Amino acid sequence: MSLKSENLKKYFFKIYYIGKQKYHGSQRQSNVLTIEDQLIDILIKRNYIDDLERAEFEFASRTDRYVSARGAVFSIIPKKKPILMEINSFLPCEMGLWASSPVPINYSPRYHAVSRHYRYIFPEPLDYLISEYNFNIDIVKKACSQLEGIHNFQNFSKRDNSIEDTIRELNFVNMTISNNTVFIDFISKSFLRQQIRRIIKKLMELGKNEISFEEFLTLFDAKKFVSYEPANPNGLILWDIQYNSNIKFQINKKSVERMQNYFVTQKQKNWLKFKLFSRLEEDYLR
Repeated sequence: MSLKSENLKKYFFKIYYIGKQKYHGSQRQSNVLTIEDQLIDILIKRNYIDDLERAEFEFASRTDRYVSARGAVFSIIPKKKPILMEINSFLPCEMGLWASSPVPINYSPRYHAVSRHYRYIFPEPLDYLISEYNFNIDIVKKACSQLEGIHNFQNFSKRDNSIEDTIRELNFVNMTISNNTVFIDFISKSFLRQQIRRIIKKLMELGKNEISFEEFLTLFDAKKFVSYEPANPNGLILWDIQYNSNIKFQINKKSVERMQNYFVTQKQKNWLKFKLFSRLEEDYLR
């Protein structure tokens, strides 16, 4: 029996999470902990839902293990009016809801998404890439432009026999550099499995002069399937998901403060590790 008949509202929620080792991706799986498992457990315990099918629980996108999210979206038809901080207070600090919007009862966070925005952070600083590999920024930017538009991305995705159509349109692919760090942003309505991580793998090989630009272009030819390992998942972030203007997310101030406090704490903790290893390296080189 659907909750729709009881005249309850459906909501979309924005959620952040960090792809820690203990989570085996976002989507529920047997016998392992996932982001969805952690969230569902709290929603049931706090009496927001009691049955996933009745509540129409659905995530807009799935992410692999170690991938993080700033603006993932999920939906439920809750049994009571949602209070974000009530839910967050029972969630671990590495995840939390920070915005919500009532939506039409027939809306799906997956199928009504207008665009998905991912950001990838390169694992090495730019000066290291240049000194160690003579990294070619210009040719990577040229390749980013080539990726925009409609292409067959078969050779930039994980082989999946259930997916017949590997043609996608990338609306925006752009490299930026800030504070010695390389970022690449991708925006599209939908992506194939591991598409971004496999694109990144080839862009890094291109920048390191391990493949030529002509070899990069041959990957758009779907006549021959090319297999290779994707790039490190730790640098990938599901940055945001956009919907039509009738969906108006209301940001919860206390939830954002909770999120930012967690980020600041983690930044300070990792800054100390960075300084520790930097000092050890400097001392060793004396």
